[in-house]
Amino acid sequence: MGEAIFAPNDLLVSDVPVITRNVTIVSGQNLKRGAVLGNITASDKYTLSASAAADGSQTPALVLATDCDASAGDVVAAAYASGAFDSTKLILGAGHTAATVEAAFRKAGAPLYVRVLK
Repeated sequence: MGEAIFAPNDLLVSDVPVITRNVTIVSGQNLKRGAVLGNITASDKYTLSASAAADGSQTPALVLATDCDASAGDVVAAAYASGAFDSTKLILGAGHTAATVEAAFRKAGAPLYVRVLK
């Protein structure tokens, strides 16, 4: 089984309450803290959200809270379900921008916010 490791990097900004929950990261990936995750509907597992996906994971849903090596198998890791994030620290999948991720969070009514810091 893989592992998840916390590595702080100033990802969180603002005073928005932070809430995490444990999710299963699908095998075959090595993701870093700040990866924007999408939910694979059929398995209820999470992967890096890519806009061209057609399995449900195309919609950004959560932000990975820890580094996560799932290259050898599924891993349970913490993900942010609430918080505000520095847009430059997010890891975006193909086809996503900070603006599209923020729009998806707003459409879902999720208490996740993307901040462009100057």
